[in-house]
Amino acid sequence: MRWNSNLLVPVAALALCATGLAQTPRYNFGRAATPEEIRSYGVLVGPAGKELPPGSGTAKEGSAIYAQKCASCHGKSGEGTKVGPDLVGGKGTLASAHPIRTPGSFFPYATTIWTYIKAGMPANKPGSLSDDEAYALTAFLLYRDEIIKESDVLDAKSLAKVQMPNRNGFVPAVPVWPETSAQRRQYP
Repeated sequence: MRWNSNLLVPVAALALCATGLAQTPRYNFGRAATPEEIRSYGVLVGPAGKELPPGSGTAKEGSAIYAQKCASCHGKSGEGTKVGPDLVGGKGTLASAHPIRTPGSFFPYATTIWTYIKAGMPANKPGSLSDDEAYALTAFLLYRDEIIKESDVLDAKSLAKVQMPNRNGFVPAVPVWPETSAQRRQYP
């Protein structure tokens, strides 16, 4: 095979341009997160619930909050819409040909639901819910999936004790979460 030296200059120039562009700073794109935004997204609660803040809520309280802040995306009863996914149902479908993955059917721990609600909902203003609202909405979803009773109070002590239908559906089932903060992976 013969080498064509006429290609050397264009290839070298292209490589230098690509390298230069990759190192160019990007301006006018996004903004730095505020300390308050970082705190609101920093909620990370393990299965044992040790990191849960004070507060509480029931399904009855969550029903009113859901109607006001969640139904427009997730449907009147949590059945899902084109904008937001199903939030209830799916119990017993994970082993079927058409599994329905909802928080109640898929998540192994109720603390995962609380964490997701607290940090990411509502989608148009994530992190804006109070701790009590997050407990109440979690209770509402768990009640709608017949996992807890409507009158059950969820708080920092009771939430981690909720037995989810798919608790043992992940491998390895135990231990999933390090027990001490020293063992936890530190994220930047």
